[in-house]
Order: sequence, then structure tokens, then C-alpha cells
Amino acid sequence: MSAPLRLGVNVDHVATLRNARGGRHPDPVEAAQRAEAAGADGITAHLREDRRHITDADMERLAVELTKPLNFEMAATAEMQALALRLKPHAVCLVPERREERTTEGGLEVAGDKARLSEFIAPLRAAGSRVSLFIGADPRQIEASAQIGAAVVELHTGAWCDAHHAGEAGEAARLLRELREGARLAHGLGLEVHAGHGLTCELAREIARAPEIRELNIGHFLVSDAVFVGLEAAIRRMKAAMAEGRALAPSAS
Repeated sequence: MSAPLRLGVNVDHVATLRNARGGRHPDPVEAAQRAEAAGADGITAHLREDRRHITDADMERLAVELTKPLNFEMAATAEMQALALRLKPHAVCLVPERREERTTEGGLEVAGDKARLSEFIAPLRAAGSRVSLFIGADPRQIEASAQIGAAVVELHTGAWCDAHHAGEAGEAARLLRELREGARLAHGLGLEVHAGHGLTCELAREIARAPEIRELNIGHFLVSDAVFVGLEAAIRRMKAAMAEGRALAPSAS
């Protein structure tokens, strides 16, 4: 029987909606608390350099008001490292970040930056945060992540999701194979495997069949679905889809 699959709910785009108008509503911290009550296993928030959605004040509150683990997504900068060392979240996920991008467009380049990233994550590990690296399902990046001491890799599912939504069946099948092979490799190297970006209920159900993946981090789709059915119902629907897929997964080797 495969290990349970956790859901991390990303509240970034609750903050995006708040910031479109200014003011206090909707509050991403309240959204996180409602997500916890609805069955989320953890909360993810990305504090970007330009503060386009989550703010420093949001992170301060999330760090003290949640009952479930906080996953602090951030770029590998001195500013963000200092904040993470002060807040001591359960997990820190390093992501690539370009100011002009609409959302995170690709995985972190680990293989070509091992020395710097190894030095960067050492104090985070020492402070007790689990370090995750958001990468593509590329063997070079996976192996480099293990070599520098990361505890977790989160595989970027965005290209697969885009190919699926575009009706490019052959490309989607190829990318799904890459994700599954990457998950197996990472698991074999002793890394915990997460996945996320662009996942809908349909695609979460599919990727849940990869037994090595232990957690999905999902935000934009849940916030979008919440417009129609409410956040709690959107999370319950996602958890049900994940459970359906997990029930079809073999045991991880």
C-alpha cells in the first residue's frame, strides 16, 4: 500500500486578490486557517522579492498563527535567508524568481550552482527548517539536490499541465513519464518527493498515482475553484481526487 499523499495549500493568490483592491480582504491568513480546518496538511506561501502578493506581515502572522506546517517559498537571497532564519518555518522551499515573470516558470538550477546553494542552505538546516528545492524532473538537478543536502525536491509539473490543457497528448505523456522517472530517482537517492504547479483535480488525481510523491502543493486552482464553490469545498474536492488517484498507486520500491 502506498504512503498517504499530503496536500499543501498555497495562499498566494488570496493575497493577489486582496492586493488588487488594497485593504485587508480577503485575508490570506484567514484563508490558511480555513484551509487547515478543511483538511489541508500544510500551508505554502511565497514571499517574492517584489511583494506582489504575500507580504512580510503575512509571513509574520502565518509563522505564529498556523497549527499545520508552514512551507516558506523564497528565492535564494540574503534577505530571504535572514527572514527564514528569524521565523524558523517548518520548511523552506527555494524557487527561481525573475521579477518580470507572471508566475514561477521553471525549476531551480542546482547542478550549476551547487557550491553557493550548499552554503546557502546550511544555516537553514541548522535552524531546523526542512530544505526543499523546486526543480524540473531532470536527473542532473535531482542528483545535485541530493549532493548538497536538501531534504526534499518539489518537481515542477507546470509543463506537463500546460501540454495537457493544450491537448498535446503525446507531449503530455512524455512529460508525465519524466515526472514519474524523476520521482523514482529522487526517492532512490533518499529525497522526499513533492510536486506542484498548475495542478487541477484531474491532474492531481493522475500524478497521485506516482507512489514516490508524498505531497502536492496547489494554490491557484484552489483559489479559482473557491470563487464558485468556496475554499473549504474546493479543498475537500481536491483531497478526494488525490485519494482516488492514490488508491491506484503501487507501493514505492
